[in-house]
Amino acid sequence: MKAMLNRSLNEKSALDMIYMKNDRTISKRSIIVHQIKQQYVRAFCFKSRQTKTFRIDNILAVAPSNYRRGISNHA
Repeated sequence: MKAMLNRSLNEKSALDMIYMKNDRTISKRSIIVHQIKQQYVRAFCFKSRQTKTFRIDNILAVAPSNYRRGISNHA
């Protein structure tokens, strides 16, 4: 997973992420990583259209995204 986060950071490529918030709700987001710290990732989130901070230990899965600017695959 860290390799994919680093790849997104270096290549500015989008990832699909399954994330569990602190209240245990699970969401799917498309992100582009801007910064990686030891426990956190700063990334642009296409769902909220803003840069957010995500705890690495709450990221359940990441995969390369088919997200294209202007086209969203979210409901």
